[in-house]
Order: sequence, then structure tokens, then C-alpha cells
Amino acid sequence: MAYRRTPAVQARLDAQREAVLQSAVGLLAERGYGGCTMAAVADRSGIATGSLYQHFANKAELSVQLFRRVVTREIDAVNAAVALRDTPQRRIAAVVETFAARALRAPRLAYALLVEPADAVVDGERLVFRRAFRDVIATEIAVAVASGELPEQDPVLTAAALVGAVGEALAGPLSAMPESHGVTDPRRATAEVVPALVSFTLRALGGRDDSDA
Repeated sequence: MAYRRTPAVQARLDAQREAVLQSAVGLLAERGYGGCTMAAVADRSGIATGSLYQHFANKAELSVQLFRRVVTREIDAVNAAVALRDTPQRRIAAVVETFAARALRAPRLAYALLVEPADAVVDGERLVFRRAFRDVIATEIAVAVASGELPEQDPVLTAAALVGAVGEALAGPLSAMPESHGVTDPRRATAEVVPALVSFTLRALGGRDDSDA
């Protein structure tokens, strides 16, 4: 007869898995993917490395679940910001502004999410991540085009180009950071980079930036 876990045992394992993921998020923010070894995550979680393998078969599987955890948090933050804006162009600006500002406030974590060399399965998750942001922007572009607020264009193509451009623009500041710290002055980087990206986005769409008035 096959062994069946009791509810108490399953609850304990679920709690341990959650603690592992929370510990891994902390390590990712501090050390990037390179520092998120199975041994390091187990040590941060206060469990034996062997026990970690009860939850994740290998580092690639752990990295995918970790990536999804952090990405979900970022997408939720962007959607919350979008919900506060009253026009399509302002909602698109909110996507770029929120994503870029959060990235520059936590540069080590953002570097790991966007560009740090990682397992192939993580690169696949990055593609899903980019598409999620693309779809948020594309929805707003379509609304703005339909209302005449923006000129005729392919919403999905434009949104994909914007996501790629923003990611590339952030790669430089994020990769310029010291090994275990952030950029030299995150507040200065945020103040300089974020408004420039928002302005670029609105002009690329064919809309108007406040500085055009």
C-alpha cells in the first residue's frame, strides 16, 4: 500500500517549502543566481541540503520557482500602479515608471531577473516575464489607438519593442553595480533614468510627454 502523507506532515512540508523560497528570494537579492546554490539556500533556510531536495530536484527547478515568485510580485506591483491612472498613455507610463524604479531600487535582484547568466530554463521564464509586460502595454496601446489618442500601429509589436528597449536601457546601470552592492547611488539613477525612459516611451508611441507642452 502506497504511503500517504497525513495533513499535518503535508502542512509541515508546505511551510518548509515556503520558508525555502523566502530564503532564496533574500539570497537572490543579495548574491544573484550565482549565489543561490542549493547549499546556500539550505543554509539560509536552516535545513540540511538533503532536505532541500525533497522540495526541488535541482538548482534549475528551484531557480524557476524562485523566478516565478519574484516576477509575480513585480507584475502585481505594475498592475496596481496601472489601476491608479486614468488614461491609456498614463497607464503605459505607469508600467515603465514602476518597473524601472523598482529595478533601480533593487539592482542586484533586477540584474538577476533580467540579464544575469542562468540556466536555460530560467531564460525561458524570462521570455514569459517579458511577454507579460508586453501584454499589459499592448492592451493599453490598443485602447488608445481605438480612441484616437495614439496613431494607428500594431499594439503587440510596439509593446514588444518598448519592453526590449526598456530592458536594454536598464541593463547598463544594473550591470555597472559593484559585485555585492547596488549601483553607486540608486536614488540618483532613479531620478535620471526613470523620467528619461517614460519620456522615450511616450514619444515612441506617438503621444505627448509633459515636457512637450
